Amino acid sequence: MPTRTQRLDELPFTGKHGRLLAGSGAGWALDAMDVGLISFVMAALAVQWDLSSTQLSWIGSIGFAGMAIGASVGGLLADRIGRRQVFATTLLVYGLATGAAALSTSVAMLIALRFVVGLGLGAELPVASTLVSEFAPRKIRGRVVVALEAFWAVGWILAALIGYFVVPLTDDGWRWALAVGLVPAAYALVVRFGMPESVRFLESKGRYAEAEAVVREYELSATRRGPGPHPQVAEAPEAEVPDGDEPAAPVAAQEPGPRVSIWAPALRARTAALWIVWFGINLSYYGAFIWLPSLLVAQGFDLVTSFGYTLIITLAQLPGYAVAAWLIEVWGRRATLSVFLAGSAVAAGLFGLAETPGTIVAAGMALSFFNLGAWGALYAIGPEMYPTALRGSGTGAAASFGRLASIIAPLLVPFLLDSGGNALVFGVFAASFVVAACAAVTLPEKAGTVLE
Repeated sequence: MPTRTQRLDELPFTGKHGRLLAGSGAGWALDAMDVGLISFVMAALAVQWDLSSTQLSWIGSIGFAGMAIGASVGGLLADRIGRRQVFATTLLVYGLATGAAALSTSVAMLIALRFVVGLGLGAELPVASTLVSEFAPRKIRGRVVVALEAFWAVGWILAALIGYFVVPLTDDGWRWALAVGLVPAAYALVVRFGMPESVRFLESKGRYAEAEAVVREYELSATRRGPGPHPQVAEAPEAEVPDGDEPAAPVAAQEPGPRVSIWAPALRARTAALWIVWFGINLSYYGAFIWLPSLLVAQGFDLVTSFGYTLIITLAQLPGYAVAAWLIEVWGRRATLSVFLAGSAVAAGLFGLAETPGTIVAAGMALSFFNLGAWGALYAIGPEMYPTALRGSGTGAAASFGRLASIIAPLLVPFLLDSGGNALVFGVFAASFVVAACAAVTLPEKAGTVLE
């Protein structure tokens, strides 16, 4: 008899999967919109409040300090109280804090609220990818998680549109942009009451009746696809439904194994490599894209033009995700991630040497394409590296370590600019991508395998 997780793994992609992906993706897009908006807010405040590069660096970095803490704590909580609960709570936290940030009257107030925003953002991202990964059919799990990550591009494009059309309109345009961040607070209710809890989590906590109910809902969704055999439904015996808190049949019960550390001998190599990839990709991505509108203004472009170029560059994120989603099941996770990181390194080097509008936009689009494709592959790989009891905390810890780089990156950019200009800035980012690509090559390949 198949176990519940085996029944889930062998299902086709159904409407239930699509709704879970769309629901999680909407939260993901709102996250990206918030992170993207701060780059446009920084460029506007540099003019309106006459801020120094140091003050702008702290506005850009402080949110990632919160994300570093949030990712670690959120992952731990997801393994203890559930993926859905943490997902909804974090949406509420960062949505309310972003709305409050729109009322900021000083740099100190804005920095404090951006830290709280980061707490919610950091906790939400690894939890959402873990939830989707645990429901996705085994044969297309990587592709589904990359599709989830593609919502990041949607959110960043929304941020670019708001930055281009709203922020420059009035002196308070940046406030209206941040006020949009209240949307996630309302969406938290949809997540809390409209999305399922992870079957693997429920079983690890002995909540077998709830787990069985969720699996049967997904099996029923599969039967609505039309005629055709669905053997996994037929193999699910009625006797498997428990009458109480204990499983009625041994086949349905999956007892949690002994809890181990992500640094246990069997896991330490993959944990170290995953952390290196997370650090390298965070340093380069956030160093480049948080500062991008401000760097373009510093090169002599006016605010509206720099925002327009940023919008065009951002649009290249969508095909990057699409190609990565296709390749990740063709080449595998490791090869896709490594190639996209290598492509990011080349694109970063070219962007550092670009001087004309055409070369700046072309190199920027290449960087968007490869960098965001790499992000998609990374989020697909993370949950596959760990067993259920460690999946949330393992992915959260890797994300938390990566956020240290995202804190450093915005603070590092002004120093590198003074020392060697754009060429040095993006040369450092290119080197970071190369190191991440080398670490990615050592990760185990998990394409098509059952989650541990």
